[in-house]
Amino acid sequence: MPKKAAIIIGSLRKNSLNRKLAQALANLAPNLLTFDIIPLDAVPMFNQDLEANLPEPVLRLKEQVNAVDGVLFVTPEYNRGMPAVLKNTVDWCSRPTGKGVLVGKAAAIAGISPGVIGTALAQSQLKPILLTLGMRLMGQPEIYIQGNDAYFDASGAIAEARNRNFLASFVSRFADWIG
Repeated sequence: MPKKAAIIIGSLRKNSLNRKLAQALANLAPNLLTFDIIPLDAVPMFNQDLEANLPEPVLRLKEQVNAVDGVLFVTPEYNRGMPAVLKNTVDWCSRPTGKGVLVGKAAAIAGISPGVIGTALAQSQLKPILLTLGMRLMGQPEIYIQGNDAYFDASGAIAEARNRNFLASFVSRFADWIG
């Protein structure tokens, strides 16, 4: 039976490149992993005052992350940094301190951006946070894609075979990393 992983996308935009990448990665893994893309649009900004009575979208988020074997973070890069929605999600999942749902989970990061360095800087901000929270972060291969809508074909799959093969090896490696 395939392992189960969550995909957390650092963009709320319906047609974002990173949402397309997340879906394409999930489609490359049918025999290795099952992926659930976790919706973040209803998750409020982190506010410690809400912890005594967690909002329903936060409860749902934490339950979904708790139920999987690993988490794939797929992130854009905004202004040379990690998007607020991604940091907010990690903050909610890390609470209460030392007992969050991310502790011990396997993790990997991927991202696509039109910029020449892809999402390298956003990922460099996310990596130490995930490690601090006790996640088992996969180090290689790294996925910093410089791309646009042409990276995908009309069906949403990765357009070029060499890119599709590389990303399939990334998904396979993540499945192995999860264990």
